[in-house]
Amino acid sequence: MEKYILTVSYWLGIICGVLAIVMRISSSLGFEMVTLNTRGHAIDYHSLLDGALLFLFIAMASAGYASFKAREHKP
Repeated sequence: MEKYILTVSYWLGIICGVLAIVMRISSSLGFEMVTLNTRGHAIDYHSLLDGALLFLFIAMASAGYASFKAREHKP
């Protein structure tokens, strides 16, 4: 289960990071990306960057836990 969480969170983090970079570059070049308006704050490149960091931390925590669990069961 830890490997599945690690893999999924890694790839979701990569996708969010790439989308954040693309949206930020296009914004700096003058091409406004469509922001999704919600009841709270709009979803923009900063939201995607925060998501990428969240998934990075989840991947690091899952990898650390899997490594600790693997060492624990060795005789």
